[in-house]
Amino acid sequence: MPTVGPHRHAAAVERLSASYRAIPPGAPVRLAKRTSNLFRPRTRLDVPGLDVSGLDRVISIDPEGRTADVQGMCTYEDLVDATLPHGLMPYVVPQLRTITLGGAVTGLGIESSSFRNGLPHESVLEMDVLTGSGEVVTAAPGGPNDELFRTFPNSYGSLGYATRIRIALEPVQPRVRLRHVRVPIEKLDATVARLVETHEHDGDPVDFLDGVAFSPDEVYLTLGTWDPTEGPGSDYTGQRVFYRSLQERSEDVLTTLDYLWRWDTDWFWCSRAFGAQHPAVRRVWPRRWRRSDVYHRLVGLEHRFGAYARVQRLRGRPDVERVVQDVEIPVGRVADFLGWFDERVGMRPVWLCPLRLRDADGPGSARAWPLYPLEPGRTYVNVGFWGAVPIAPGAEDGDVNRAIEDAVTAHGGHKSLYSDAYYTREEFDRLYAGSTLTEVRRIHDPDDRLTGLYEKAVARR
Repeated sequence: MPTVGPHRHAAAVERLSASYRAIPPGAPVRLAKRTSNLFRPRTRLDVPGLDVSGLDRVISIDPEGRTADVQGMCTYEDLVDATLPHGLMPYVVPQLRTITLGGAVTGLGIESSSFRNGLPHESVLEMDVLTGSGEVVTAAPGGPNDELFRTFPNSYGSLGYATRIRIALEPVQPRVRLRHVRVPIEKLDATVARLVETHEHDGDPVDFLDGVAFSPDEVYLTLGTWDPTEGPGSDYTGQRVFYRSLQERSEDVLTTLDYLWRWDTDWFWCSRAFGAQHPAVRRVWPRRWRRSDVYHRLVGLEHRFGAYARVQRLRGRPDVERVVQDVEIPVGRVADFLGWFDERVGMRPVWLCPLRLRDADGPGSARAWPLYPLEPGRTYVNVGFWGAVPIAPGAEDGDVNRAIEDAVTAHGGHKSLYSDAYYTREEFDRLYAGSTLTEVRRIHDPDDRLTGLYEKAVARR
């Protein structure tokens, strides 16, 4: 993928700034983009958005220094296509192709390298941000606008939008070898803790770590190890479905590119809701349309028109509550949370992805990220669950999600904000450093032009 170059990047930033100045004071500020990986339906706004055209590419790559300057709207799919020819990749590559680098930094991203590399924003070296004041400023750790740099992760546009991000890169090997290890639920926490501490299993290195709980009695951890040999690997973009392979084989090998996108083809397991995993349907479903962004568009159409919901009501089936969440639970409490979740929610399977904030010698590491306050030196497991559950008689839409929020807090965890949230303002400010965010907004958005984080994540429009 060709780089955009600094002159074209500067022109794109000027178009973005001009579009911001053109939005009348008091009018909502939003990105003029057609795709999203968020699950927060909002009323459509008939107002102009920020012009982000020309801000979706890689600016430059420094193979020797192992860094890349990347525009904020560049997808990880395009970023990986640009870095792999240099034998490099971002420290953390979120599992869906169309997640943007800016989105992963201002929101949260995670993947199977997170137990050793933390979250995407931790490998950021500096970034340029269009703030609420209309100014594009550079933020760097321990340098200019350090308070903006520290508070930007998990701010979801409430502090501005990244136009350029410089990230550290790490070397890759041609392939990744996998071992799918079945773990009794009562040993899950201890096993994860050991793997995160030692980075090895049975004498072999562990470079990637995630897993799937199909039920409380069937939990697998997938251990990935770099493989320096060239050659083909298993193909899960055709008739075979990746998550099912965890139950079918104990070992596997994928090319590095296919490994990075192993979850995208079937949106983890969510493609089954569209029939895309049925053998007959899969044979006629074009391979180029087996992608997370295609399924996300289908969900968007259902949110907009509600055709499937109407059919279900005609069949006499109950309305459903959407339960689409990722939560971080500290090791030592994961098995207990999974037991509560299976009994109270009953959604299967769920994704498991251990993570830990970066060690002190890593780029951008060992620092506080106040809007998502994970403890340095502590191991967490991301538990991801995405689907819907029937609304029980006498219950209301949102009851299950509220119960999950309470359980996450009771287990000492945190919840990502890309989907539905039901916290009170007081709870939200306590969990997500509301006072810190207010102080930074006062510096970089003195006229309060950008929508606040609580209003974005919780308040309904």
